[in-house]
Amino acid sequence: MDKSPDAFRTISEVADDLDLPQHVLRFWETRFPQIKPMKRGGGRRYYRPEDVDLLKGIRHLLYDHGYTIRGVQKLLKTNGNKFVQAIASGDMATMEAIMAASNDRVAEPKIASPEDDQIVGRPKAKPSGRFFGFGGGGEDDSLEVSIGKSSIGKEDRALLQEALFDLLECKRLLDQVR
Repeated sequence: MDKSPDAFRTISEVADDLDLPQHVLRFWETRFPQIKPMKRGGGRRYYRPEDVDLLKGIRHLLYDHGYTIRGVQKLLKTNGNKFVQAIASGDMATMEAIMAASNDRVAEPKIASPEDDQIVGRPKAKPSGRFFGFGGGGEDDSLEVSIGKSSIGKEDRALLQEALFDLLECKRLLDQVR
């Protein structure tokens, strides 16, 4: 029996829906304060439909559009949760309305900083060919990727993608220090 659209979801249901490991969702909770699942006794997480929509938007920006975690954080700070939720659902009218409202506000003069390499509204990496062909532009929707005589399952692929994100973030931090 399927749950109603308004029902709360467990972390395993959300992870299956988003095709992500559960530990990625827990990690995102530490990086995005906007993700606030309800926690019951024993630490069990229950995600509201709004939380699931926000997670879908974050996943779409990170995995499909090539945003960094910091870039998505800036996008959330600038445009809010509704904007990212609209990205996930493909609701262009809502996205345009939010963008128009944010453009109407008077912009303060700002001094350029090293973090300005992640401009809000534009992905840092190209969406196609990302991860050396793993989960990039959507041309390969198969569950396994063949490499020579071996293959990588979707869980292993997600772990490799997460490790690559971490390595790229470390490289970016090292480059800023130099």
